[in-house]
Amino acid sequence: MAAVTRRPSPRYAAPPVEPTVAPTLRTLSLGAGVQSTMLLLLSALGELPPLDAAIFADTGWEPRAVYDHLDRIEREVARPAGIPILRVSSGNIRNDALDPTHRFASMPLYVLNQDGTPGMTRRQCTGEYKIKPIKRQVRELLGYPYPARIPRDVFTEQWIGISTDEFHRAKSADVKYTRNRFPLIELGLSRNDCLALLAEHGLQSTPKSACLGCPYHGNRQWRALRDGSPDEWRDVVEFDAAVRAGNARANASGNRLLGQAFLHRSRVPLSIAPIDHVTRGELLEQQVPLPLDEEEAEYGPADGCSPYSCRSGSAADPLDN
Repeated sequence: MAAVTRRPSPRYAAPPVEPTVAPTLRTLSLGAGVQSTMLLLLSALGELPPLDAAIFADTGWEPRAVYDHLDRIEREVARPAGIPILRVSSGNIRNDALDPTHRFASMPLYVLNQDGTPGMTRRQCTGEYKIKPIKRQVRELLGYPYPARIPRDVFTEQWIGISTDEFHRAKSADVKYTRNRFPLIELGLSRNDCLALLAEHGLQSTPKSACLGCPYHGNRQWRALRDGSPDEWRDVVEFDAAVRAGNARANASGNRLLGQAFLHRSRVPLSIAPIDHVTRGELLEQQVPLPLDEEEAEYGPADGCSPYSCRSGSAADPLDN
């Protein structure tokens, strides 16, 4: 793919309305998935305003495909347009989960309780490993690192990659120095629209963005790891076995999980989980509609896994700094 060239005017009929108060900065929460890549591309093409920075929160355990894609869009899209991609981190989520001396923000693991009933652990990882480092970086960019008080008229307009098919996830920021904006919704673009435009620019291989061992993976993603990336598959299988009793810090402090934890929704070890149980292709060949629960089991929840639209469907624990 050649470097993108800026276009002189928007190609869409309804460009976003500019805010009445100019932001101090314009930043993108870059998950390196479909929707956030689309926003980066639209800014680079000149169809959205210039970005001051795109911020990628690295959990330390992203799929190799995500890191490769991030390198590519930095080289071919962001850098030619003068958009810096800033990589920030709060640590390595995999290592932290297995370190008994490290405070760990829990992942949403599937739990089989002692009485046989299903459950899930709390999802704190998005707030700790995605939202927190982005907020820290925004403060630095604005010139007011924590705990400095930020003047009311100093703020970033933060673009978030939420498309029309997941508009219900669009929420206001929980801090005054950030004002969330959702350009894809303003432009009336769905995920499929994003895929089509990315394909026009040779970016049809844009991956889904999520941690390597995210419990919200669907069977298709688990199969892709098993069949296409044996080393990463071995890694997540080992992690799944290692967290059977919950995270190491809780166990070390005597707060043991009353049951067993798993990465796969079936609540059996990932190495033997039924990830081949149903495929969309087989059902389409039989012209059988895919039931909603099996659609999610196969592909994972439909919504994305960017820092501000995690697939769990519930809001991340707020972090006010």
